Amino acid sequence: MGYFRFRKTFSIFPGVRINLSKTGVSSSLGGHGATVNVGKNGPMVTLGVPGTGLSYRTPLGWALFGALVVIAIVVGIAYFAAPDSVRALLHWWQPRWF
Repeated sequence: MGYFRFRKTFSIFPGVRINLSKTGVSSSLGGHGATVNVGKNGPMVTLGVPGTGLSYRTPLGWALFGALVVIAIVVGIAYFAAPDSVRALLHWWQPRWF
């Protein structure tokens, strides 16, 4: 038997999102290829290959999560100063398939 699902996502900054669903609220940090999500199950990291549908998800420790949040804040501040430079730095590793 099927069931209904609901999810609404709001983007706060580039790469930072708030997710609302019928089961709760969570936040996501990252983009294609690597995302950190914090919800009722604690911090989780998802690593994937963009465009393939393949991904791996695992729990993330709170200490490492805190370090990632600090890095994200620094990158967010730098994004306001030089958005093109930060965008190029964040996407240097992505293959140019598409």
